[in-house]
Amino acid sequence: MITNPELFERLVDEAWQHDFSGWDFHFVKDRWIEQPPTFDYRQIVLERMKDCTSLLDIGTGGGEFLSTLHPFPVETYATECYPPSTQIAQKRLEPLGVKVLSVPDVYELPFPENSLDLVINRHADIVASEVFRVLKPGRSFITQQVGGENMIALNRCLQDEANFIYSYWTLAYVRREIEAVGFRIIDQREDYPLTTFKDIGAVVFFLKVIDFQVEGFTPEKYMDRLAAIHNTIQETGGFDVHAHRFLIEARK
Repeated sequence: MITNPELFERLVDEAWQHDFSGWDFHFVKDRWIEQPPTFDYRQIVLERMKDCTSLLDIGTGGGEFLSTLHPFPVETYATECYPPSTQIAQKRLEPLGVKVLSVPDVYELPFPENSLDLVINRHADIVASEVFRVLKPGRSFITQQVGGENMIALNRCLQDEANFIYSYWTLAYVRREIEAVGFRIIDQREDYPLTTFKDIGAVVFFLKVIDFQVEGFTPEKYMDRLAAIHNTIQETGGFDVHAHRFLIEARK
């Protein structure tokens, strides 16, 4: 039996129908609450920026994170593969002096060999050989990644057997990939910060936007199990899961 079925149906429908663009999560502000990891990626990047004249942010999205690092080095670039996000990033970042480049993928970065002081990557794909190629010797690559155990409690609740396609994406795996091209690891950190969904609409919106978490997700397909999560939220005030984040700093 569903607790408050009218509320359940309204929240699910609103979340599933809500448009999403530019990595904007205001729709679920205060309804999907993520605790920060114990490490501060932004502060680490700011420290490394102090003696840089050139910076590249790979997979900048809409430029949301990069914009918080202003003022920038003299030469600051951002790449993005998804055209709608590129347009948003250009509007946000180019007035701040950032050159935003639309690229088809991250397998070939449009920069000369040994040309950049610092390369950063927050939650974007990594092609370690390309990052190594464009960095100057002695300079750093810093990445924060979403790990393969991210929100796995949702999979366990919704699937008969938890199946997350990026389960292989671990700190150890990415470290090996980075070291294999010649980088030296100088820092690595990992954490599983708490995330709380305050209503079922926030859960549905997450699964809609992060469409690889539960492949083929639709509310109709998982209605009974969503109802069980909804009942838990109604009884306890929230549904707790754990994110998975790790950070690596590597030097050429």
